[in-house]
Amino acid sequence: MSIRVTHTHGEDIAVTAANGTEILRYVYRPDPDPFESRKPYAHPVRTLSGRTVTGYRPNDHRWHKGLQMTASHLSGQNFWGGNCYVHGRGYLPLPERVGSMRHDGFPDLTVEDGRLALTENLTWVENGGGEWAREVRGLTVHSVDEQAGAWALDWSIRLTNVRSEPLAFGSPTTAGRDMAGYTGLQWRGPRDFTGGTVFAPDTDADAGKLMGTQGPWLAFSTEHDDVDAHSTLVFAHAPENLDETSAIHESHWFVRSEPFPTVAFSWAFFEEFELPPGESFAYRYRLVIADGAWDRDRVGTYLQGLPW
Repeated sequence: MSIRVTHTHGEDIAVTAANGTEILRYVYRPDPDPFESRKPYAHPVRTLSGRTVTGYRPNDHRWHKGLQMTASHLSGQNFWGGNCYVHGRGYLPLPERVGSMRHDGFPDLTVEDGRLALTENLTWVENGGGEWAREVRGLTVHSVDEQAGAWALDWSIRLTNVRSEPLAFGSPTTAGRDMAGYTGLQWRGPRDFTGGTVFAPDTDADAGKLMGTQGPWLAFSTEHDDVDAHSTLVFAHAPENLDETSAIHESHWFVRSEPFPTVAFSWAFFEEFELPPGESFAYRYRLVIADGAWDRDRVGTYLQGLPW
């Protein structure tokens, strides 16, 4: 299935399927409020039939914006946005801790054979203006399949510490809050995903029981408001993410369907890890955006047919 890509320079990149549905808008223009941690994000993300599957600035967490890379606790700074968790004091508005991710350019952007592949350079900037890390980000839109009712988005990160001291990656859980290990690539769903169905390869446990678990993929489906339709999102790790010999740190799922829908590929759920000066780490992730209420067998079969 062909796609059309529109680049509004300085603003965003939009991908439209052959049926006229805009399935992805990647916004790299800085948002106006620094408290929300200015950084690029993907929103809206839609299924091929046009169902929106990302939320933007919900009233409970204004800094939740579609699909975005985050780091909730990084050497005392907050690259997630919003309030900061402080053990013994709870969540506090500490704007002096909120950093940003600066878009530095697209060294590569190609569109061919129904596939968009882009590379983006970013700099992670702490609140005082210090440049702490360089990121090379990759986004690939592919496998846009009208018959299957699905398409895929691959998102990669390679992050290099440019400080003279280690970068310490953590989460609210590493700071003392139980089972709140959010950080890393995060999805926020729209309100009609609230209370949706979450399942993994070997269990239909609810989101609460899957919180903090590990696995190659996680799926989240819902029935939409307003229309008689379901959508399913699949969040999948590249194999090397779960290989303890290659990953810098083990990954766990941060997942909720109540009181709001969210999933994060948490890279520091229970324990901190450090990135020494000059060194790098990398992860690759995949999202499948599908029409319909997929079950475990359909997810597994589809992923098997979509090799890395």
